[in-house]
Amino acid sequence: MKVTFSLLLISFLAFGIVAFSPKAKEAQKNNVSATISEEAPIKWLTVEEMEIAQKKEKRKVFIDVYTDWCSWCKVMDKKTFSDPKVAAYVNKNYYAVKLNAEQFDNIIFKDRVYKFVSGRKSHELAIEFLNGEMSYPTTVYLDEKMRVIAKVPGFLPAEQFIKVLQYFEDGVYKNKEISLEAYLSKTN
Repeated sequence: MKVTFSLLLISFLAFGIVAFSPKAKEAQKNNVSATISEEAPIKWLTVEEMEIAQKKEKRKVFIDVYTDWCSWCKVMDKKTFSDPKVAAYVNKNYYAVKLNAEQFDNIIFKDRVYKFVSGRKSHELAIEFLNGEMSYPTTVYLDEKMRVIAKVPGFLPAEQFIKVLQYFEDGVYKNKEISLEAYLSKTN
């Protein structure tokens, strides 16, 4: 009995040492990251790249208007935009653009040059897309002709964000009797 117990104890300790060693933990971490990296992230474009893509294939556009200091923007990146279902839906149906509302670089959009406005501490294009209501994060939706459909301010969890994307992609927004809020409450 003592021999059997001793063998079991030694086996248990040996398993524990191997299973919880730094190398084993690293292998587990690599397997997890390999799984994550197999899932396609959102294919982010610049405004200029989106215009080029529109010439090849017309799609609706969603623009993530953010700032570097915005904590909710970072949460949206981490929780919403990194969600595999969100990424798959966006990549299939939209062109996705990230626009830093405080960037200094000039942007050419629809043959016009947009610049940083130091007095407003914001970029002209962000000011135009947000109608001067600088709130972050805000997602702006454009139709296939690159006209603004709507802007949706604030953080959205992944499941709700997909429903917002569907609202615009499916053309529900064209029915003036169904507001985004009504659509979201119906689909919950």
